[in-house]
Parts: sequence; C-alpha cells; structure tokens
Amino acid sequence: MANFKGWAIIIVLALLLLLFGATRLPAAARGLGRSMRIFKAETKGLRDDAARADAPRVVEHTTDR
Repeated sequence: MANFKGWAIIIVLALLLLLFGATRLPAAARGLGRSMRIFKAETKGLRDDAARADAPRVVEHTTDR
C-alpha cells in the first residue's frame, strides 16, 4: 500500500466507477461498512469472552450446616 501514489488511487477509483457504475458503488460501500461494523462487534465480543475466561474466579464457601 505504501507504493500507491495519488495518481494510482485515482486510476483505481476510475476503474471501479467504470466496472460497477455510479449507482452500485454507494450500495456496495454501505454493505461493506455494515459488515465491518458487525465484524468489529464480534471480535470485541470474543476478546471480552477471552478476558472473562482468563480472570481468576472467586469462590465463596459457606459453612452452613
């Protein structure tokens, strides 16, 4: 990605516009944004689950007889 200069990005965007058309690009970007949001939420949930599994458990003992 570091090799991309300003003109290369413009050419890639122009090719995308030619391939998909102006009407389909916003819908594709919207779908990509939604899927990224879902992916981010799921990975956060996995990290939270792993943190809870690593946390020490406190067990309270009662001596009621």
